Amino acid sequence: MSAHVLAVGEALVDVVHRPDGTSEEHPGGSLANVALTLGRLGRDVRLAAWLGRDARGDDVRAWLAESRVTLVPGSDGAEATSVAQATLDETGAATYEFDLGWQVPAGAGADGDTLAVHTGSIAAMLPPGGADVRALVAVARATSTVTYDPNARPAIMGDAAAVRPRVEEIVALADVVKVSDEDLAWLYPDRAPLDVARTWHATGPALVVVTFGGEGATAVTAAGEVTVTAPRVDVVDTVGAGDSFMGALLDGLWSANLLGAARRDALRTIPAADTESLLTRCAAVAAVTVSRAGANPPWADELGERSKEQS
Repeated sequence: MSAHVLAVGEALVDVVHRPDGTSEEHPGGSLANVALTLGRLGRDVRLAAWLGRDARGDDVRAWLAESRVTLVPGSDGAEATSVAQATLDETGAATYEFDLGWQVPAGAGADGDTLAVHTGSIAAMLPPGGADVRALVAVARATSTVTYDPNARPAIMGDAAAVRPRVEEIVALADVVKVSDEDLAWLYPDRAPLDVARTWHATGPALVVVTFGGEGATAVTAAGEVTVTAPRVDVVDTVGAGDSFMGALLDGLWSANLLGAARRDALRTIPAADTESLLTRCAAVAAVTVSRAGANPPWADELGERSKEQS
């Protein structure tokens, strides 16, 4: 075994419907996209998912393997691979409908080499696996950094008032939370996004990051609040942008030696300048993803080349 990140959650097939009436099918899923980003950035990442032994499952497995993501044994126990129908509007923003099932593969969990456990989105809410995810995260805190992205899917999660307490329960267990302003608007329609982020930060996480799409991101930390702007790019679509940001956030924390339960105190005192550098790179990774179709984050060498072009 070696030091790695464990992502726990959905891998599925996205069927993307574009405004011009065309459609295309490709692998995706929030947690799979985070794992894919980490794999492309050169990290050892394991994904505990729930795929079928079918043609779509084969496509997802090949897609993950190409980006150096290792599937946790038992991740192929589903009756069929889940499907998400994504409909894009004229701006490239996506809305989703789902046909899926989810449970945590037997034996999935953190060990002494697991620097971080990341979860969120459907996997943390959808029964029967949602309860198992929360239990896994609670145990993982003893050895690993816990990171969480609510990545809300109202079409499948149901009523925000019912979902909110479960989200807050995982937020309180997490060391790092990344959340979009759109998710916060759904969860807390009467509150400003940064007001919610400050409340969440007070419940336990060392770092709460709110993303504002093309406007950038703000982090709430013990050292204060840090805001970065997003690079200006021509947006093709936003599929996987938040997941790419999350993967880059984990990658940056790994580079800064801030992952693992033993580094929890150091993470709580991360300097504002380090947070700014971290968020700037996350925004750059997400900008690459939105500049091309689908959840297609950059490889590490590609990101370096783009940085040279912009300097």
